[in-house]
Amino acid sequence: MIYQLKPTQDPLKATQDLLQATQDPLQATQDLLETPEPPLDTEVEPDLDTPDNPLNSPSDDPLNPTDELLNQDEQQGQIYATLRVYDPDLVNTLQEQEIEFFAAPPPKNGWLLSLLSWVVPPLILVAAFQFFLRRNDRDAEGALSFSKSKAKVYVEGESAKITFANVAGAEEAKTELVEIVEFLQNPDRFTAIGARIPKGVLLVGPPGTGKTLLAKAVAGEAEVPFFSISASEFVELFVGTGAARVRDLFDQAKKKAPCIIFIDELDAIGKSRSSGNFHSGGNDEREQTLNQLLTEMDGFAAGDATVIVLAATNRPESLDRALLRPGRFDRQVLVDRPDLAGRKEILSIYAQKVKLGEDVDLHAIATRTPGFAGADLANLVNEAALLAARKRQDTIAQADFAEAIERVVAGLEKKSRVLSDVEKKIVAYHEVGHALVGALMPGSGKVAKISIVPRGMSALGYTLQLPTEDRFLMNEAELRGDIATLLGGRAAEEIVFGNITTGAANDLQRATELAERMVTTYGMSKVLGPLAYNQAQGNSFLGNSGGNIRRSMSDETAKAIDVEVREIVENSHQKALAILNHNRDLLEEIAQQILATEVIEGENLQNLLQQVRPADNFVALENNRVAS
Repeated sequence: MIYQLKPTQDPLKATQDLLQATQDPLQATQDLLETPEPPLDTEVEPDLDTPDNPLNSPSDDPLNPTDELLNQDEQQGQIYATLRVYDPDLVNTLQEQEIEFFAAPPPKNGWLLSLLSWVVPPLILVAAFQFFLRRNDRDAEGALSFSKSKAKVYVEGESAKITFANVAGAEEAKTELVEIVEFLQNPDRFTAIGARIPKGVLLVGPPGTGKTLLAKAVAGEAEVPFFSISASEFVELFVGTGAARVRDLFDQAKKKAPCIIFIDELDAIGKSRSSGNFHSGGNDEREQTLNQLLTEMDGFAAGDATVIVLAATNRPESLDRALLRPGRFDRQVLVDRPDLAGRKEILSIYAQKVKLGEDVDLHAIATRTPGFAGADLANLVNEAALLAARKRQDTIAQADFAEAIERVVAGLEKKSRVLSDVEKKIVAYHEVGHALVGALMPGSGKVAKISIVPRGMSALGYTLQLPTEDRFLMNEAELRGDIATLLGGRAAEEIVFGNITTGAANDLQRATELAERMVTTYGMSKVLGPLAYNQAQGNSFLGNSGGNIRRSMSDETAKAIDVEVREIVENSHQKALAILNHNRDLLEEIAQQILATEVIEGENLQNLLQQVRPADNFVALENNRVAS
């Protein structure tokens, strides 16, 4: 049978009311469908009211849409809504019964909508494509701009101006760079007489000595644009990117000429192509970048824009020779660690940025910081300021600088590292042994402090020696004295405790390395003579050696080197034992004081060390060794 809805003025509201009356939507739908429609009082069409018409008789098929529908009287003004029941045999049944019927096709869209459906989608695709192309043009750092240079450009007014007044401790380097500034300011004075300014200047020196600061000072003095880039930024994943960035960098520089290009850490792309650092093949990215750099630096003709290339490196020995030849980097300027006067000037510059106390002596601080570079001194001033702020002080005192020096040299205090009484006693005698032997050695630094407070990662105590002046040469006696000082701690343990500990491991390593350099590098061996057996071409600025300390040699020569090294170390060891045995009472006195106070320094320490006396029997033995 056909299920119909009840006649209603609002069928939608009736459906909603029925659905809200139950919590089961499926059951609500079934109830809605099973509600019978009351019979209508309308008459049936005459052509259908025949006994032989199968459409007028009930059907056994519950899904037959013709059941009871034809028997219902249609009521005018009533709207009946029901679910559509799909009957695949309806059309065939109507045709078999020769019943006239028709089907209305769905409404068609107009010609305008059809046209838009064909035109709009392609227009959307074209607009999206144009959007991405324009965004790529606006954004030079986009995903498709690998060939663009990443150099940072500094021009006057954009940042704090840096001049040679901000640079101290590198007077020779500043003198060399003054010519660059004069050429940028007045190039006609040089070109009028046929002079040619160096196309490139290479700044070499240890890390932290102010190479980058000098380059910025040149740009600040000349008041020209300054392009700064690290050499590692040229190389990327894709082959050819580095060369393209080099071309783009020089193109930008020529547009803003006169200007300066500064390439930091040049060794990242300038390593020698014959050193084995480059892989074989023609597509090596770094090699292509280096070749493009060589081409660009060679491409400056007399009429080219004034572009000067400055570069910095702490590994000049690894650079390609073609990069260092005249016409590219004509001049190499050494920026070394400052001397005593230079350190004092650097400290005075950084001290202007902080509040100093009346007791601060910059000369004394410079004396206690041998080997410090400009960056180290800047960090030292900052550490002292942090210590003063931690103590709630208004100004920085001299004691804050002294503590900052120890933090930089020896590391942070480890007061939480509690030593046992036995270990504390061993450390005390060990450090006093260093101090007593070092006080008598020729050319040795002044012993300024003895401490048994643990510092750093492994130091359980330390003895601070400060040079009285800057030294650039050392003789054999002074080197042997340094080895004896290193072995003084181990010798004190042997004398007092009759045993040795692992505390002297670092001292032994340094003593052995120094003795090997005396034999294999400095030629201080009467057996082997003035020969150098050290093949390692170490970096003089980074302080490391590039390979084995000994070259290929015969077994007999290697054995002779071992014998000589052992003789030097053992002789220095015996010297330390003799000095400490001769000053055993003073060793005990100082050790007991440091066990009570943990630190001895200043005038009290100097008064104690003045009592040290050399061993008479060992002095005669040493004189005989020198005479032989």
